Formats: sequence, structure tokens, C-alpha cells
Amino acid sequence: MTAKIPNADKTVAPKKANGAADRPAATLLPPSPVGRYEDGAPFDKVQYLEAKLILKPERFTSIKAFRGFGAIVQRVAEEVGVGFIEHPDLDLRPEIREIVFGDTPDFRLYNNAFILRRRIRYVDGFPVGDPEIVFKYRHPDERAATELDVRPNIDGRYKIKFKAEALPLKDSAGGYRILFSHNCQFGLSQTPRPNRLNMGALATVFPALQRLGLSEKQRILVVNRGIVEEVLLPLGTLDFGKGVVAKCDVSLWRTRGEHKSLVGEFAFQVKFIEREGVAQKPKRLAGAFYMTLQNEVNDWLALGVTKTAMVYRLKGNGPTSHE
Repeated sequence: MTAKIPNADKTVAPKKANGAADRPAATLLPPSPVGRYEDGAPFDKVQYLEAKLILKPERFTSIKAFRGFGAIVQRVAEEVGVGFIEHPDLDLRPEIREIVFGDTPDFRLYNNAFILRRRIRYVDGFPVGDPEIVFKYRHPDERAATELDVRPNIDGRYKIKFKAEALPLKDSAGGYRILFSHNCQFGLSQTPRPNRLNMGALATVFPALQRLGLSEKQRILVVNRGIVEEVLLPLGTLDFGKGVVAKCDVSLWRTRGEHKSLVGEFAFQVKFIEREGVAQKPKRLAGAFYMTLQNEVNDWLALGVTKTAMVYRLKGNGPTSHE
């Protein structure tokens, strides 16, 4: 049985079933919006499905807990008939990344569904590679997310990643809701203005922000002065059949310095060229796995939040969001 979403901004809760194999499958997303941006370029299309479980952080006190959650993932995969290939480096240390979010003091970006972040990877305690800038527009309405042109005004290289992000329902396990995340990402070295943190410079790099009508002198600050340390352990690869595979991992976000645990996450991601071309069997298995895992780890789940929202709530109630 396959649960369909007739409109992208609706949520779906599954009907009760006796066995995991009978649970509803992943959503069949409606056809992609068709159109063109102002320069004539065709609309970007969703080419990634990223399914997430936001987790309470209290249990992630050691790498043993990460691997213990991975064992649950592997067991549930086997129960529903999903292949699981363990990551070859599972016994190694987890990856460490530093993440900061930028916004105005009144959170004007986040209040209007924009997210701006910088991520740096660390190896053996030292930063490596080019810091990654991610600019995204995340919204439950696919057409709104599609029509927003996130392309940057830079001479360097950049990549567009348009994702459908599946999350549990806000108040219960066993269902899902969809957020559409229209992302642009590039290395910091690809822009000539890495240190100019005012809205005038930012709106020049990201023309989509001009719709906010902010003063050019408005400063961009680190959100809540929070520097996030991400501890991430790759778990392996899920095989849903018909060539549809997904890497999966589990991670913990905590503040750097105080080491205050904020939130955990399990995620797997599928990439496809045309979503209409994905066979029914992997859709069914992906949905069965996602629903079954939710129910299996129900007491781990942190419902109604996202990782970004937790950073914006560091000093109390967060701003309005579209998440």
C-alpha cells in the first residue's frame, strides 16, 4: 500500500498495520512545478530525498551509543527486507565539523524561511579544506521553494541541491511531513567577499535576499553566538533495490566550549534523476523502513523540532519559522 500526498504541504499519518511489510510506503511526490527563472533558466527539480529522525541528545554520551543506535538501524532494515552494508570505517573515530549560522539580530532570514550557514571539517583537531557556505530556502510548499532562485552572484563554482526532507509528524511517531530545501553551496574561496558581513554585501552575493528589503548596513551576526560542534558517525548504506541506495549516518550537535548537547539526528539520503522514474518497490521499502524505525525508537525521538531550530532557541523561545 502506498500513501500519496496530493499536495506537498500536507502531512500523512499511516494507518495501523499488523506487520512492517504492510506499513505505508514513502510518499509519491506530485509532479515537479514547471517554469523558468527570470534569466530563462528552467526551474530546479527535487533530486534528493533525505529522511531524518531528530533525536533527543541525552543518550549520545559516547561512541558506543552511536554504534548502539546503528545496530537498531541494521536490525530494522533486516526486518523490513532492506539491504544494509556496514560502513567499512565504522570502528574509527567519528567525523567532527564546526557549524555556525548567520542572521540579522532580529532573525529576519530565518523568519522568512532562509538559512545561511558555514561548515568547517576538522581532522585530528585541525580544520581542513575550504569552509563550506550553504544558503537555503526551506519551506513546506514545493512551488514556493522551487520558484525562489537561490543561485549566487559569484564568479566561482557552486552547486544546487534541491531536497525533499522527510520528518516525523510534529506530535506523534509513525507518520511524516515534508519540507522542501532549495540549497546552494560553495567553498568560501569561491566568493571575493568572505569577510563582509553586512546585508548590502550579502544581498549582492545572494540576490534572493533583496526581497527582504533590509538596510544595506544591517549586520549579519552569528546566531545566538552559538558555535556548533557536530559529531557524525557514518553507519553504512541502505539498499532499497532497483539501484536505489542511501548512505545513512547518526550525529550529535553540541555547543563548542560548553559542550551543551542540543540534538541528535539519524538521516539517510537518496539521489535520483527523475523522481517519477523511481520504481515502486524501493519507494515501498523506503517508506516501510522509515515508519518502522520511527516506532522502534519512539522514546528517542524529539518531535516538532529541527537541528537549525535548536540553535535559534539557544537563548529561549526561537523566532517564527516555516519548519
